[in-house]
Amino acid sequence: MTVHVVSHTHWDREWYRPMESFRARLAELVARVCDQLDAGELGRFHLDGQTVTALDALAVRPDLADRIRAHAAAGRLHVGPWHVLADNQLVSGENLIRNLLAARRVAADLGLALADVGYCPDAFGHPADLPRVLRGFGLDTALVWRGAPPHLARFRWRAPDGSEVLAVNQGYYEPEVLWEAASAPDRLRAFREKQAGRDADGPYLLLNGGDHLAPRPLPAGLADGVAVESTLADYFDAIRDTVPAGDMVTGELRYPGDWLTFVLAGTLSARLHLKQANAATETLLEAWAEPLTVRAGRAESVGLLRHAWDQLLQNAPHDSICGCSVDEVHRENEVRFARARQAGEHLVERALLDLGLDTRLAGDPVADAAAVVVVNPHAAPVRGPVEVDVHTAPGHTLTGLRDAAGAPVAYELRETEPTPLFCADLDILPDTRDTLRHRVAFVADAPAGGWTGYTATVAAGEPPAVPAGVPGRTVTRGDWTLTVADDASFTLTDAATGRTLPGLGRLVDSGDAGDTYTYDPPRADETVTPVLREAWVHDSAVASRLVVRADLDIPAGLDADRGSRAAERVVLPLTVTATIWAGVPELDWRLEFDNAADDHRIQAHFPTDAPATSWTADAHFSLLTRPLKAPLGPLPEERGHEADAGVAPVRSLATLPGLAVLAPGLPEVQGIAGDRPSLAVTVLRAVGWLSRPDLRARTAGAGPQLPTPEAQCRRRITAAVGVRLDDGEAAVTEAAARRRAPLRAWQLRPGAATPAATPGLRVDGAQVSAYKPAEDGDGAVLRLVNPTSAEVVATVSGVDGRLVECDLAEQPVGGAAAGAAITLGPFATRSFRVTG
Repeated sequence: MTVHVVSHTHWDREWYRPMESFRARLAELVARVCDQLDAGELGRFHLDGQTVTALDALAVRPDLADRIRAHAAAGRLHVGPWHVLADNQLVSGENLIRNLLAARRVAADLGLALADVGYCPDAFGHPADLPRVLRGFGLDTALVWRGAPPHLARFRWRAPDGSEVLAVNQGYYEPEVLWEAASAPDRLRAFREKQAGRDADGPYLLLNGGDHLAPRPLPAGLADGVAVESTLADYFDAIRDTVPAGDMVTGELRYPGDWLTFVLAGTLSARLHLKQANAATETLLEAWAEPLTVRAGRAESVGLLRHAWDQLLQNAPHDSICGCSVDEVHRENEVRFARARQAGEHLVERALLDLGLDTRLAGDPVADAAAVVVVNPHAAPVRGPVEVDVHTAPGHTLTGLRDAAGAPVAYELRETEPTPLFCADLDILPDTRDTLRHRVAFVADAPAGGWTGYTATVAAGEPPAVPAGVPGRTVTRGDWTLTVADDASFTLTDAATGRTLPGLGRLVDSGDAGDTYTYDPPRADETVTPVLREAWVHDSAVASRLVVRADLDIPAGLDADRGSRAAERVVLPLTVTATIWAGVPELDWRLEFDNAADDHRIQAHFPTDAPATSWTADAHFSLLTRPLKAPLGPLPEERGHEADAGVAPVRSLATLPGLAVLAPGLPEVQGIAGDRPSLAVTVLRAVGWLSRPDLRARTAGAGPQLPTPEAQCRRRITAAVGVRLDDGEAAVTEAAARRRAPLRAWQLRPGAATPAATPGLRVDGAQVSAYKPAEDGDGAVLRLVNPTSAEVVATVSGVDGRLVECDLAEQPVGGAAAGAAITLGPFATRSFRVTG
């Protein structure tokens, strides 16, 4: 029945204050902790689970460095194991791995020892693959809270691939227990009684601290057999053999909580532009910058690559990526995303340059031919659409497009306009040339892990007018016929199977009286769907598409008491484009509009034509199956609880029988039960408060009651979704990967020859999760993933060197696998060092 007291602080790097304001207080706290450790007032202190706390404090108080190192070396000060405490559902699996790798690197640089407990105290739910990630770094424990099954104080937690950790379900915020010495004995007794109701056997864990609070020492005389000053590692050692074999939890932790244990599912859609920026930046680094850096052998780029990841990781904490901070914080988030993308694009450009592909358009604009390169980031051949801007000399036009073998290729001219082109670099004098920019779209075929060339022929003459569409509501390409309805949704008919799916992309707008944490429909809600205004058909050898203009006439906001939507209305003009590309069995659905209304949510619905009781989505490395639900669960009747919001996180893929929806960057999806089961993808949620105490779907506040007008997302809204008429695991997960990282095309420098088709890394039978420079500078790391429920056998080619198996921390764990068949069990990942 002993209480293990772990003194700590929970440090949100940014939240209701911007980062620098919090950092100033953090430096004061770290200095105070060092003083208390020096004086013996504290025996040990847990400086949260993230090395960035030490890094941030030392940036403004470098004089504390020796004291911090000394206390860490003596086991009195604990940091890590993470670099930042991320929202581990909204970032990719590779993002989590880079997070733990960064923590090891920072700890080594600062001379700190990392804590060896999987500390995740305040994430808004926990992904199914987290045990796999922790075990990949030698961590066999996890401290969790939100989303954990409330009836279990401790349990074994198993990932889909079979990885297990010992998990403790414990709230981290308990400062009041020992805050005042006079009341501490009574409060400690009450704490033990509360814990006994969850766990009759003990021992118990008391996390003595809270958000941004300086520690209070254990009151004198309190530790006589009742409470002991402890560490998280000591507590886990004390309970390691006490968990019954039957207390096993498999998969994600998104259980409805008990009192004040909110999952806060609305954070999946608050400020969706941040989620889209995060997904795009992760893809840039994971699928482009890292593999091309490896291919080009650019060891000198590793520092810039780490810097780009550092900018991205700083946006991963839950109060950042979740969109639930004050507006100043999220302005800084957007700057960090931009910085990471700038570095990532530079890495791509330099790697391509070293590989003989110069994308810098310096010199005289082309007047006869332009070389174009299409690069494939996937370890499998890909056929897919690309767009590229071809800059010619003024007064010139494109006359054709040919592939690397000289065969003609159909293309579509999308835009033509005069464009001054500026170029400058270390070996290029700054110069601006007048050009005519031609935006061209075509369907390319690219070899695995490599590139292929195309030649755009050019001649003097006036460019043709960009083909105009014709009024119409139906297009047909191959077996598919697409028709737009009066509500701007689409009906897709497949002649090969006889299937007809109406209502695809049906937009539904509803009121939202909630906050950045929680969707909360007003008591008197009104749902609105668009009204079709016009539709235009664009049909070419490359693609068939419908461009739809529609009006969404909705209330401008909420009324004064927030109980219903306002009488005042605003019309949102929408543009919806639905495209079927030649030879690509996928509908490309895209939405654009300027949001001019407040306090509302827009979802795009994609129904299937088959009965279903569950839906499937991709997580970090695995497919997960979830039950179909009502759009919103029963509203709580007692204080301190929340309704089941029905939504769940996805990485980029959600399926129902016979239907797959590919939506990278749009992580909030609902699987809705009904006669026609539907996947509802949230494309906008606009709210104006960080937290409110007067919601029906959550009967207590979740943070400070502060206005956040920029969370109303009065900005340009874009959303892109791919739709497939199949649900086979291998096919749809491969399609989702292609959707996350489509082919890219560049015009090469004037005078460059058209490159030949050049393959690179190829993996048959599995997907590539990472192909990155090794942390220690010795070769590269290749990570294979099987996201499906069936065992697969993979073969690898196109790499220089041996494959030696390693863990996620990049430490060797097995023998060589070069040239051998590599078996991956259901939902498995395997990592390999590629060495010469």
